[in-house]
Amino acid sequence: MNRIVEEDQVSMTMDDGEISDATSGSNEIDSGSNCFEHFVANGFSKVDESSLEACIIQTSVSQNLEMAKRPRVVAVHKNLNTSRSWQIRAHSFRVSAKAVAEKCGGDARIRYAWYGASRDEICEIVTHGFSWRTKAGGGSHSRSLSPAKHLLDSVLSSTVDENGLRHLLLCRVILGKQEVVTGDSSDQFHPISSDFDSGVDDISAPTKYIIWNSRLNFSILPCYIVSFEAPYLSETKPLKPKSPWMTFPTLISILSRFLDHSRMASLKRQYAYFKGRKITRPQMVQRVKEIAGNQLLSSIFDIYTNKGPQVSSSNGALMR
Repeated sequence: MNRIVEEDQVSMTMDDGEISDATSGSNEIDSGSNCFEHFVANGFSKVDESSLEACIIQTSVSQNLEMAKRPRVVAVHKNLNTSRSWQIRAHSFRVSAKAVAEKCGGDARIRYAWYGASRDEICEIVTHGFSWRTKAGGGSHSRSLSPAKHLLDSVLSSTVDENGLRHLLLCRVILGKQEVVTGDSSDQFHPISSDFDSGVDDISAPTKYIIWNSRLNFSILPCYIVSFEAPYLSETKPLKPKSPWMTFPTLISILSRFLDHSRMASLKRQYAYFKGRKITRPQMVQRVKEIAGNQLLSSIFDIYTNKGPQVSSSNGALMR
């Protein structure tokens, strides 16, 4: 692993040496890190903070997280697990990468991606693999990971442990051929055809990678656990935006005058997920944009927050 920051734009193939580099090494286990004992017990070794790989990861987190205050990376743990189960998982990943590469003309499109969760869930993943159950306790059809340069969603999906730390998995992900998956596709269980291997929210500039449940444990290989402090991220008191804004119920009520029944049903379903804490606020905002469209939303915010509009329902258009 050499260039986490830039690698997201590089086409790659996976070979035995690269798998070995992600799952083996000689870093000494820091037995004094009691708050990381779960990671150490699962075969992850603390990386020297002055090492090149630690510096690259710290820079990636710091520079690519668009916040007023940057988080402080406290520790990076590398996957050095040599157990039989991890050998099988690495082999499955390798075989899957080879098969996808053959299908896609030689490029399996393997990327680094972030996954945010509670410390307990991350321990479950590195011990037993991904589960179909979500962090909120319900079922899920897929998992969403963040590209290397768009880790905010994963950060907001992480939770603070008793030591005030959040944790992210940095994984290798096999993307292969991608399809666009929008908020209207929330009931999708698998790719729309065997031609596709994963989903994205935007083909040209993705901010999320979507891996279906049936492919989770041979398309995602956890390589590092990154632990950081971000005390300014309040879980109970989100910052009030400085730009014009309105509550989700108000916006949904307004949108009901302009969207058809199918899109409104999808919008209300996403809001139910948000209230149930199954998706984050940034994810909810993104799904509103996908369902309603930026043009309609821009008109609504412009008129309703500034102009005191009149709405003509006869032609479905916003009128000044």
